Amino acid sequence: MKNLLTTLIISASALPVMAQDATVTLRSDEAKQIIPREIYGQFAEHLGTCIYGGLWVGKGSQIPNTDGYRTDVLNALKDLKVPVLRWPGGCFADEYHWMDGIGPQSQRPKMQNNNWGGTIEDNSFGTHEFLNLCELIGAEPYISGNVGSGTVEEIAKWVEYMTSDGDTPMANLHGTSNTSAWATRAGDVAEACARNTTLTSTADTPLTAVTMTTTSSSRLPAVPATMTITGQRCSWTVSGTAWTDSPSTTIP
Repeated sequence: MKNLLTTLIISASALPVMAQDATVTLRSDEAKQIIPREIYGQFAEHLGTCIYGGLWVGKGSQIPNTDGYRTDVLNALKDLKVPVLRWPGGCFADEYHWMDGIGPQSQRPKMQNNNWGGTIEDNSFGTHEFLNLCELIGAEPYISGNVGSGTVEEIAKWVEYMTSDGDTPMANLHGTSNTSAWATRAGDVAEACARNTTLTSTADTPLTAVTMTTTSSSRLPAVPATMTITGQRCSWTVSGTAWTDSPSTTIP
């Protein structure tokens, strides 16, 4: 064993030295490609204390807060300059019904978070709280629709609620909300925990990006449902069951 160890040491010492000095030069003046800042987004899901206790503590909390948002977390997110914030999931989106999270917070129904621990949530953090948070930290909102237990109609009404400033049922429902700002910043509606998804068409319009059919969900029985994914910033190229996105507008 001693002879073997000695042989290994001698062999190692005989290897040529490979390390060499290197110089890297960054020529920013010759850069030709711009990486859209929207690529580097963040993800906020109702998982653990990410939302309740993390982002949101409520106005009556003893934890220092700004209109219910934890002040320390709010300031940290501002410093990070988050370009895009996605909500409410993830898998949680497949059981989230947006109408339970609007209106007076004291009147919102509670729900059980079946995806993450069975915790009881009071829906005090909903659409308004999320979009206002995005406004506070300067992020683009990215809405993830319910394709597990929701319907096409539910998502369509949610998009109308967030983006319409006309005399429509959903626009009238939100009353005095800042609809003009939401109309320009509401993000995509996309699948969350769906499986076996087949994309069936290609489109490039201001509001409708692509139509998809989902045949099952990871935590629910297979229930065929046709979904319309909407978005004002992206066009989608569909090939079989694969899809990619490409910006349809110039992003600063």
